[in-house]
Amino acid sequence: MSKITEDALLAGKISLRQPAKGFRTAIDAVFLAAAVPAEDGDMVLDAGTGVGSAALCLASRLPGVRVKGIEADGLMAELAVGNAHANGVAERVEFIHGDIMRVKGALTPGSFDHVMANPPFRKAGSGNAPPDPVKAAATIEGEATLADWIDFCVAMVRVEGSVTLIHHAGRTDEILSCMQGRLGDIVVFPLWPDDGGRPAKRVIIRGRKGMTAPTRTASGMALHDGDGAYTQEAQKILRDGTALAL
Repeated sequence: MSKITEDALLAGKISLRQPAKGFRTAIDAVFLAAAVPAEDGDMVLDAGTGVGSAALCLASRLPGVRVKGIEADGLMAELAVGNAHANGVAERVEFIHGDIMRVKGALTPGSFDHVMANPPFRKAGSGNAPPDPVKAAATIEGEATLADWIDFCVAMVRVEGSVTLIHHAGRTDEILSCMQGRLGDIVVFPLWPDDGGRPAKRVIIRGRKGMTAPTRTASGMALHDGDGAYTQEAQKILRDGTALAL
């Protein structure tokens, strides 16, 4: 087994075991969880959950929410289960080992109030793949394309429920094209590196199934101040685990 490290999220509120090498949790999972408009009593699906980071952040913010995560990599799924137990939320946060392309019988379409996902950012064949196979699978599309990820999320969420993605800003138009006609009330929320005018690398996009309200682009959030430290707004998400209003 790969070497495992003991890490933490939300200023120590969440303990996290994850592989020392390969794909490791970054701020994307924390922001993704913060952007899901869930309420206590809701059921949320975390597609491609990894070691459960986003699911655990959401469960920490909302003690009455239930989360189910699906993860194709066996080791990551096993670690996610252990992380749920270590954080005392295993009774309401469940993880299964499975592929979004082959979930027949494992998940019921239309049964989730919200679905969140952090799909691989890069298209297959784009650039050199990372040598670590787990990191490669997490960052480069495999059999499942971005369109497949969105199809899966839309299929799993109930009517008027939300689908929330965090992704590379350069693929915003592609994401919106895939959502067109199936999700409405879509909001595009850029995560700016700072307030110096540099383009956003990450974007959060959220829509609601079966809604017809028009798409809008929010002002977004600057992640760093002039000294390179996280802004106060970003710290509220990353340290305090507060909700992100889109």
